[in-house]
Amino acid sequence: MALQLPAAFEERMKSLLQEHYDRFVASYDHNPYSGIRVNTLKISVEDMLALSPWPLKPIPWCPTGFYTETGERPGRHPYYHAGLYYIQEPSAMAPVELLDVQPGERVLDLCAAPGGKSTQIAAKLKGQGMLISNDLNSERTKALAKNLELYGVRNGIVLQEHPDRIAGKFPSFFDKILVDAPCSGEGMFRKDEDMIRQWTVDSPTKYAAMQRDILKSAAAMLKPGGRMVYSTCTFSPEENEAIIAEFLTSHEHFHVIAPVQDGLFAKGETAWVRENAEITQPIPEKIWEQTEHTARLWPHLIEGEGHYLAVLQHDGIEENESRVLPITSASGDSQEGRLRSKDNTRSERVRSGGKKGKAPSKSSMVDQTTGQLEAYEQFINSHLSFKPAGYTIVYGQHIYQSPLPSDALDGLKVVRPGWYTGDAKNGRFIPSHPLATALKSHEFCRVLHLSTETGEAVHYLKGETLNVDSERIVCFEGINVKGYVLVCINGYSAGFGTWQDGFLKNDYPAGWRWTSV
Repeated sequence: MALQLPAAFEERMKSLLQEHYDRFVASYDHNPYSGIRVNTLKISVEDMLALSPWPLKPIPWCPTGFYTETGERPGRHPYYHAGLYYIQEPSAMAPVELLDVQPGERVLDLCAAPGGKSTQIAAKLKGQGMLISNDLNSERTKALAKNLELYGVRNGIVLQEHPDRIAGKFPSFFDKILVDAPCSGEGMFRKDEDMIRQWTVDSPTKYAAMQRDILKSAAAMLKPGGRMVYSTCTFSPEENEAIIAEFLTSHEHFHVIAPVQDGLFAKGETAWVRENAEITQPIPEKIWEQTEHTARLWPHLIEGEGHYLAVLQHDGIEENESRVLPITSASGDSQEGRLRSKDNTRSERVRSGGKKGKAPSKSSMVDQTTGQLEAYEQFINSHLSFKPAGYTIVYGQHIYQSPLPSDALDGLKVVRPGWYTGDAKNGRFIPSHPLATALKSHEFCRVLHLSTETGEAVHYLKGETLNVDSERIVCFEGINVKGYVLVCINGYSAGFGTWQDGFLKNDYPAGWRWTSV
């Protein structure tokens, strides 16, 4: 075998799989499958297939997903930096497909980092409705926020909170919820050897306790009639069928929807749970029958790693909408008169390393905010072909467009309250990189098109200054060529630059730059 699996894990899987074990363990001799998922917020599947420099084979359970061949390096291409696709393990694309997200819905990705499934949800929303992505790990939420920004998500909010605290703020609020629960990671052994080193015989029991609490909080946030998908990347029955059987027993208004299997997804293995798992409560026979309608993705049966999926439907009827918070569409008309300032002046001052001192007066804060909003509005009116939708929220000098008013997030640890559009200070608005990555080429007043064939795109992504003739800058009618420019790679936005006197000053952020050889 190519991998040295834990002896306790091998013994356990032999007991569970019996005559199928040899085929299962032989799958570890195969290289892990890799894939990309097309970001349809930026490019259609058809256009990506036409542009792709590599052969792409469809992933059967994800219409926007494609296998890439061993040795290909899609992360080392300008298209990756333009956010045209997400590099994702193929079986990990299945949970969001089963969530059946529709444009305009309110969706929660509860354990979201590093953001692959959140970007998949955002693409299905098509800029309408809202997405809240949450993760407890502060470092991982940084990656989560960056991925949402790279892929041009305009209607997303990023939190770093305990699920029960979010549930207290958003009871019966979401149409769809994804719980891609933290787990022992047994299904990722072939792909990530670190998971092997971290695994212990007690791992399934430890994670199961955590999963019960997360799923309970998620259920409290789902609207009557809503759908929830629970998924893990483990083979452990304690973390899979046992969790779902216990949940269904405690939540009688939920039932399991069997996914369309087409011979790819195996059914849930309830016999394993009855014989081996520690069940915390008596389970009625009808619940066991439902639990069999959950699904397993096995590495010896599909071209992908191990996954478990349960589609949970709320049986209730949706109540009157008047009691819930309003939301706005990221692609619709902007909401007039809904500018909001979040008073967190002190936290901004401490975070930036400033000295503690006398807090500014309320009137000076209002004056400052008014000036910031005026600078922002002036920039929007003179540079964009549309007014960004949603609520304009000011955090310190940062300005965001959010699908929710700022007070809707009071009391929660917010990483991103919405689409980060830029900073306003000293009467001037400086556009952010996430503003650029979410724009289409026709939405900004000045555009420079770079080609992957000439090498200019890579020079830009490395942060270099470019020599650019004024004739190459495509401008709105009546717009001076000097100023901020949206830089596009083969027609797709990648970032900003500033043009003056034949040179494009590079505004591509240092932390995002091309470092590949």
